[in-house]
Amino acid sequence: MSKTLILRFSAMGDVAMLVPVVHNVALQHPEAELTVLTRKHLVPLFDWTPDNVRVRGINIKSYEGIGGLNKLYKELKTEGFDAVADVHDVLRTKYLRLRFRLSGVPTAVIDKGRAAKKQLIGHGLTAAPLTPMTTRYAEVFGRLGLSVDLDKPAPCFSTDGESLTAIRHRYGEKKAGEPWIGIAPFAAHPGKIYPPGQMREVAQGLAAAGCRVFLFGAGQTENDTLATWEEPGRIENTCGKLGGLHNEMLLMSELDAMLAMDSANMHIAAIVGTPTYSVWGATHPKAGFVPWMQPESHVIQDTTLDCRPCSIYGNKPCRWKDFRCLANIKPEEILGRIL
Repeated sequence: MSKTLILRFSAMGDVAMLVPVVHNVALQHPEAELTVLTRKHLVPLFDWTPDNVRVRGINIKSYEGIGGLNKLYKELKTEGFDAVADVHDVLRTKYLRLRFRLSGVPTAVIDKGRAAKKQLIGHGLTAAPLTPMTTRYAEVFGRLGLSVDLDKPAPCFSTDGESLTAIRHRYGEKKAGEPWIGIAPFAAHPGKIYPPGQMREVAQGLAAAGCRVFLFGAGQTENDTLATWEEPGRIENTCGKLGGLHNEMLLMSELDAMLAMDSANMHIAAIVGTPTYSVWGATHPKAGFVPWMQPESHVIQDTTLDCRPCSIYGNKPCRWKDFRCLANIKPEEILGRIL
């Protein structure tokens, strides 16, 4: 049995995009043993992968600096890996990859297409879509002899045999004719966040249409905002109430649809098989960070602005100082798309 080490430490959305690729590599190569090395809090993303996938979550602070990386390499070296797939390509993984290569272990690294992404800035109206990140991941495995067919992938999530008691104890059983809709209104950067006042209108509109709405967020600031939107029985704030990422994924899998920004929650909802509608502003789906197996019709964006995307990650200031790419999208448009 071949043993392959897979390196990807962050960010949450990028690791979520890795899940279906690893899942399908494992199914299509049952003789392979795959070990994913990532951050400890991201381990639950892989809770439903096949038996030949092992996930090791670490605290990065325990391996800081060259000394820390040497310590980590020595720990990994004892496991006898036959190959290393670096699907992150940052300083930490470059160093680990180098150490393995110097010891005679074959390695492969992701091509992030950085130059093409730079050329995409401000050309969203005319540019061709770039290679999806999931395809870039798959290419790394292919170079190590673990080619994977993503054209007809197996579902990468199933709750078969797992109890949803905790979810149903809190929220009850789904009622006939009452769709459950999730909303994850936040993202890492302002350029990816739909104006909260307008998103609240969307939540209220969905509830008025007979949907039960579940709000997803993390941290005190997001919780404080979502708490003001809550209407028990109609609009539920799940922030910090489900006991962690594993249960959040279980609830997402029960939803009839998820509405999210270009964010980790967008990717997580997609990999659990929930129809996922995504709102895009400063960033653009053409950059390759599209949610797994979602149709183009689920993308919600202003297609008239020639300044989009103004950045790949949404972390640049808006030249107009108002993020009109997001504000221009009317709540009615989002409601109409989902309903």
